[in-house]
Amino acid sequence: MTGSSDAQAARLQQLFEGRRLTPTQRRIAHCMVRRAADAPFLSSVELAELAGVSQPSVTRFAVALGFDGYPALRRHLREVAPAAPATGKEALNEYQQAVHAEIENLRHLSGLLDDTGPVEEAGRLLADSPVLPVLGLRAASSQARGFAYFAAKVHGDVRLLDEGGSMLTDRIDAARAAGARTLLCFALPRHPREVVEALAYAQGAGLTVVTVADSAFAPVAAHSDLLIPAAVGTGLAFDTACAPMLLGRVLLETMCDGLPLAQARLEEFDARAAARGLFAE
Repeated sequence: MTGSSDAQAARLQQLFEGRRLTPTQRRIAHCMVRRAADAPFLSSVELAELAGVSQPSVTRFAVALGFDGYPALRRHLREVAPAAPATGKEALNEYQQAVHAEIENLRHLSGLLDDTGPVEEAGRLLADSPVLPVLGLRAASSQARGFAYFAAKVHGDVRLLDEGGSMLTDRIDAARAAGARTLLCFALPRHPREVVEALAYAQGAGLTVVTVADSAFAPVAAHSDLLIPAAVGTGLAFDTACAPMLLGRVLLETMCDGLPLAQARLEEFDARAAARGLFAE
């Protein structure tokens, strides 16, 4: 993705943010952000096929954004970002295309991080929570587990919530009773219904919900106090999540900035690990 494509994706995000979109419309919006360079040149039929929705749904989507119809939306996109459709990938095989798609996702994330305010605010919320529950189910469980593993080295009480079921709300209650103020959630497609329900429950219990999701229009958005998007790759049989993983590491960094004892705890861990011969190197 070129710099102009990053800018177009950012403009699309601004166009969609704050809109009360249906799940189908959120799916179209997500597709357009992912295909930001091509979006001004797609017909309504092409966009419908890419998003997996009906052509009338695309028309209703454009009207929901305040345009007379899809042609008016497309004209608007061409006016704010006149450019040719992205080309040059014909020689790449499907595996290379998947790698390039992830590179584009990382570039998009880099563009979003021009404004450090959201990640710095998230870091403060995580650091200020005496107990920190970290939620991630199914596809997002590895992201949650990776974050919790590193966070436990600098935070006094990190509680990984990577299993669903009837005990999930019990564990949220236990974290809240122990002093949790904030819950961090990693939410990736396909979004389990119980994650949405768990976030609604957490908010009802008084927790502030910080979410890393694949899109600002993900189903978890309605129950997130602060959502930071990081797109997933969809070119292979199973989604790839380099950008959400990197965003998680960025949040670790900003959380450490808010923990006065973070460096001391890291040095203490290194000393213990050396004494135990924990690592081969």
